[in-house]
Amino acid sequence: MAATEPIRDRRQLRRLADYFLEKGQVRNHVLVVLAVHTALRVGDLLSLTWDDMYDFRKNRVHKSIRVTEKKTGKAKSVALHRDAVRALELFAGSARQGRSLFENPRTGKAISRVQAYRVVRAAAEELGMGRVSCHSLRKTFGYFAWKGGRPLAVIMEIYNHSSLAVTRRYLGVAQDDKDKVYLGLRLLA
Repeated sequence: MAATEPIRDRRQLRRLADYFLEKGQVRNHVLVVLAVHTALRVGDLLSLTWDDMYDFRKNRVHKSIRVTEKKTGKAKSVALHRDAVRALELFAGSARQGRSLFENPRTGKAISRVQAYRVVRAAAEELGMGRVSCHSLRKTFGYFAWKGGRPLAVIMEIYNHSSLAVTRRYLGVAQDDKDKVYLGLRLLA
């Protein structure tokens, strides 16, 4: 099985998110936007409820959320990027207390990890993006954080990785990324 890679092109990432809006699939749009902006594992994303995301008393989306990761058991606070808040605001008409954020309308329960994978994979294939999975979206967060100059140690903490070596492998640094570093430094100018 091939390793999952991040999406390295912002235009492709935007096309993937917009694809679902164009199809009127706001839930799936929110899945992509939250996945790339929170770096949560798909299982943690799918466990989110409207109560986690929305303040029903004030009738507005939360600016941050608390999540206990299933894999590590660690609680973490995740600030929601304005793009994530906007996506949730588009979806807020579906907000129901005690209900799953990513609800399957037929069952009333959260969609499965397999269904989330199928949704993302099918859209990426239709857009000619190649192999993209929910895990690709999680990796995309770290890739762009790293490209944006964020410290690896902070990215490692966000991912809850045990070492910087794991985080470096996770980011999928490609040869063209390395080449840009070699060619971009002006040391004797």
